[in-house]
Amino acid sequence: MIVSKDLNFCFPVRELSNERVKMTPFKASIHSSPFFSVVSAHPELWAHMSSGPFETVQDFDTNFLGAVIHRDPGTVLFAIIDKTKPPSAADGEGELAGMISYMHSSSVNLSTEIGCVIILPPYQRTHVNSNAVGLLLQYALEVPSQGGLGLRRVQWQCSSVNAPSIRAAERLGFKKEAIMRWYRVYRGGKERGKVHNGRELPQGDLGEQDYGLDLVIFGYCWDDWEQGGRENIQAIMNRQHVSYLVGSPNAAPFR
Repeated sequence: MIVSKDLNFCFPVRELSNERVKMTPFKASIHSSPFFSVVSAHPELWAHMSSGPFETVQDFDTNFLGAVIHRDPGTVLFAIIDKTKPPSAADGEGELAGMISYMHSSSVNLSTEIGCVIILPPYQRTHVNSNAVGLLLQYALEVPSQGGLGLRRVQWQCSSVNAPSIRAAERLGFKKEAIMRWYRVYRGGKERGKVHNGRELPQGDLGEQDYGLDLVIFGYCWDDWEQGGRENIQAIMNRQHVSYLVGSPNAAPFR
């Protein structure tokens, strides 16, 4: 089911769902307050992202949803709903567990990227992240006749020192393609709680507060999907369901 044709996104937007997780377009009027009420106490959730943290929910709505998400036709943000939890004010099918996006999407190049991933602390080390990413991969890479977008490439990027994100990408089957050194400057990164690449700045550089990022790039392409990727993702989502039911403490943390 197409959720809305009014969203500023270059591909059709669907509500994505399985037995455990649902992803629906993030709406400020519904999702911002419950999301911000949790992340405001955990500024470290923004440590590896260029945006944030934000001081108020209005700041989040204006400078993240408005300035970063909604104005970019290559980006759409989803609210992640944990359907194994009781209905809540955020959603009648479960509790708000985080956010995730398609970004840097191109209808010309038939590509997208999975990013803006924040899993709220109560839902880390559970089935939530694997199922959310799995559903996005399924929709992106399945052919249109099977309900997908038929894209050729899904990208995953993260800081070289974001070990949980690297582990998640590798475990889900993304292939490491490159490391781009000094890819980004976090302006005011020290004050904003960002994590830098751990390497010295150039001699005489006046931006001591402006941390540097080394970027790791992963890819998941249509041929990976057809050569066992589809079955691997489904198996991972199924396995996460079993681990959750038995209360396994061994699931890796991600965000």
